[in-house]
Amino acid sequence: MPLVRTISADVARRTALAAQGFADPRPTGPVTRRHLARVLGRVRLLQLDSVNVAVRAHYMPVFARLGAYPRALLDAAAWADSARRPRLMVEYWAHEASLLPVADWPLLLSGAKRPGWWRHYAELAEREPALVADVLAAVKELGPVGAGTLEAALGAQSRPPGVTWWERSEVKRICEYLFGLGALTTGTRVHFQRLYDLPERVLPPEVLAAHPMDHGLAARELVRRSAQALGIATEPDLRDYYRLGPADSQRAVAELVEAGELEPVAVRGWRSPAYRWPGAVVPRRVEGRALLCPFDPLIWERERTERIFGFRYRIEIYVPEPKREYGYYVFPFLLDGELVARVDLKADRAAGVLRVQGAYAEPGVAHARVAAELAAELDLMAEWLELDAVQVGERGDLAGALRRAW
Repeated sequence: MPLVRTISADVARRTALAAQGFADPRPTGPVTRRHLARVLGRVRLLQLDSVNVAVRAHYMPVFARLGAYPRALLDAAAWADSARRPRLMVEYWAHEASLLPVADWPLLLSGAKRPGWWRHYAELAEREPALVADVLAAVKELGPVGAGTLEAALGAQSRPPGVTWWERSEVKRICEYLFGLGALTTGTRVHFQRLYDLPERVLPPEVLAAHPMDHGLAARELVRRSAQALGIATEPDLRDYYRLGPADSQRAVAELVEAGELEPVAVRGWRSPAYRWPGAVVPRRVEGRALLCPFDPLIWERERTERIFGFRYRIEIYVPEPKREYGYYVFPFLLDGELVARVDLKADRAAGVLRVQGAYAEPGVAHARVAAELAAELDLMAEWLELDAVQVGERGDLAGALRRAW
C-alpha cells in the first residue's frame, strides 16, 4: 500500500480557500460576465433560497468573491438567453435548489443524486395522469409560466358536470414533480417566482442530447467537480456538495483514487481520511475579506466549517427568537483566511439602512482591526444593495468597536 502524505491543518485550510476563489484578488474595474463565469467555474453552483432578509442567497457568494457587481449580470446569466450571450446557468436540485452550469444538468438527472423531496409527489402523479398531461400541455402553450397562472388556466377549462377543478396545491406539486424529473425546468424568474418551461426551449440541443447519462459516469463526474470546488475534503464532504447517495459517492471516490485523479492524504487534526484534488493550489497566504451568507459553499457543510476553521456555525432561522445565540440570519466574516467574526444582518429597504442587529468576535481576535475591516465591507455591501447607511445595534461583544469604526 503506498504511503499517504500527511499535511497540516493550515495547508488544508489554505487549499480549501483557494479552491473556492478566495485567494484571487477582487477585480479592480467593472465586474464582467467573464468574472462571473470564473466564479461559477470554481464553486460550480449557487444555492437558491427564499429568505430575503438581507439579500437572496444566490447573489451573495458572487459578492463575497468579486465585491460589488451588478446583480442584473447574474440574472441575465441565469434566466436569459440570446445568440450573443447564451445562458450560463440552469436551475436544478444540486446541493439544494441551485443554479449550476448548463452543461451539468444531465449529470444531476442521472440518478446518482439522491431524489429530492419532490419524489413524494409521485403518488399524486400516478393517481392523476390527466393532471400531468394538462400541466405539460399548458406549459407548452403558455410557458414560461408560473404555477398560479397554470392553476387559473386549468381551472378555467370546461369540464364535464360533476368533475371538480384541480386543487391549487396539486398543480404546484405536479409542477415540482415534473421539475424534479427534468420534464420541466425554469424558463425565467420574475420577482423570484419560478416560471416553468419545457427543457427544449431553455437548454441547448447538445445538453438535451446528453440526457440520460450513465449513472456511474455521472457520479464520478460529480465527485470530480466536488473535489475541484473543495480542494481538499473527506468523502462525506465530497458527497454532500451535490447530495449524492453514499454508495455512489464511495464508489466514485475509490475509482478516482485508482485513476490518480484524487490523492488520499491525512490532515493533522482531522479524524477522517481526506482526499486532495491534484490540481489544487496552496497559496502561501490568503488575504482579503468577505461576508459569507449561510448558504455560501465555503461554509454550508457545518462540520467541515468547524473542522477547517474551528468555527461552530448554525443557522438559527427556525430557532425561537429568545433561544437564538447570535441572530436570525448571521453572516460569518472571513478576514485573511480566518473566520474572525459574525454579524446578524437585515436590509431595511424602507428605511434605506443595512442593520447590523448583532456583531460578535471570535475568541482571541483584535477587535479594533476586525471592526475596521468589517465596517469597510459592510459599507461596500450597503452600497451594493443601494442602501444609504449602516446602523449597528447593541447586541454582541463586537458591536461597540464596530460603531467606533465609523
